[in-house]
Amino acid sequence: MDPYSGDILQGHQRKQPRQFPQVPAKPGEVVEVLADGYVGAVVGFERTYDGDFVRLEDRRGATRIFKMRPGAFMIDGQRVTLTRYVEQRDPRQNRSNSGSRRVENVQAKVAAPSRIWVEGIHDAAIVEKVWGHDLRVEGVVVEYLEGLDNLEARLKEFGPSPQRRVGVLADHLVEGSKESRLTEQVGPDVLVTGHPFIDIWAAVKPERLGLRAWPEVPYGEDWKTGVCRRVGWSDPKEGWNRVYSAVNTYKDLDTTLVGAVERLVDFVTTPSLSKADLM
Repeated sequence: MDPYSGDILQGHQRKQPRQFPQVPAKPGEVVEVLADGYVGAVVGFERTYDGDFVRLEDRRGATRIFKMRPGAFMIDGQRVTLTRYVEQRDPRQNRSNSGSRRVENVQAKVAAPSRIWVEGIHDAAIVEKVWGHDLRVEGVVVEYLEGLDNLEARLKEFGPSPQRRVGVLADHLVEGSKESRLTEQVGPDVLVTGHPFIDIWAAVKPERLGLRAWPEVPYGEDWKTGVCRRVGWSDPKEGWNRVYSAVNTYKDLDTTLVGAVERLVDFVTTPSLSKADLM
């Protein structure tokens, strides 16, 4: 065939990129990294500005992250493209992120008079991500409190009553702390719960981020900065992006936080429950 015959405007035929089987990276799946031969089990995923990464743990317990490039991994001697694993839900047991039965095709109620206030902005983001669907169905608004120091003034402005309840989620709520003293005299129409952690990050199960445990940070050192330094994250902004991405359902959170939020939800949505019932 004459190589110069045909329509020259069609240009040269481009070589199609090689296609590899796509395999969901199910936790526990053992894979080999084609580039350097590293072998490890899938323990988590991380989404960054540079794309999706998979975290692998080797036989010694050390972890590394690898970008999920096409054909970058081997499983049982076959070159594959890893994709993010998504746990399949039984449609007969369709659940929201908080674990309750998801109500489909139901318009959210008009905002109810009761509120849930959350002390920290990151705490509020986690609560909205996990419990947001259920709260919208109930018409309950989640608001950022901007610190417990503002609680007394906000309550005076809001005017809690049996018909206007307030649930408050506090950071590091342990007996005898400043936080506990600020919440002692709030009245019967306000329920304060909290988690014992110094920061909401620590309420996220560490294995969801490929960690065996949250690192110990000495008293007096900024906790978020200290964590990032010890686990190899560049700064707290990157750390928060990783933490937030690791939370998808209540199962990703420590039970102390789950229980604290569930009590608040019950308090502001079930008038028949008294504060004493949930303490």
